[in-house]
Parts: sequence; structure tokens; C-alpha cells
Amino acid sequence: MPRTKGSKNRPQTVTADFATQIAEKQSAKEALTAEIASITANIDTLKADLKTKKAALKSIDKEIARIEAKKVKAETKAAESAKKAEAEDVLKKLLASGVSADDILAKLK
Repeated sequence: MPRTKGSKNRPQTVTADFATQIAEKQSAKEALTAEIASITANIDTLKADLKTKKAALKSIDKEIARIEAKKVKAETKAAESAKKAEAEDVLKKLLASGVSADDILAKLK
């Protein structure tokens, strides 16, 4: 079947300038490479910063745990001394009121 006149009988001319396209792509590639290098450098500095911050956080956690242990120890010591002082006051009151030592021991048990 013959082709209709003028449809595809014309020779196709390539007017693309490959040199300029290559130059554009090369400049885009260089810009992206530079940006990637910059981002990589930023990531490395942030990783180092993160590492130091985590170490500082760990040391602060240890100090907090140490201080909390001291607080608990001081609170228990204060509670024991308060109980001891209260027991001595009760004992003095009972002795002053004339209660015998045997009755006091029975109440303490």
C-alpha cells in the first residue's frame, strides 16, 4: 500500500545540539555532587555532636541515680531517727506517769 503524499516521505533533520545538552547535564551533576558532599559533611558533624550529647546524657543519668540513692538513704535515716526519738518520748512519758518497766515492755511488743 503506497503512502500518502507528504506524510513520511520527508527526510528528518536532527537539530539537537548534543554538546550543550551534555554541558547542562554536567553542570547539574557537579552541583548535585557538591550538594551531596556538603550534606555528608553536615551529617558527619551532627553524628559527632550526637555522640557527645549522648555521652553527656549518660553521665547526667548516672549522677541523678547517685543523688536519688543518697536521698533515699537520708530519708530512711531520718525516719529511723524520728521513730527512735518518738519511742524515747513515749518511754519517758510512760515512766513519768508511773508505769512499770514490765508494762512498758508489754506495750512495745
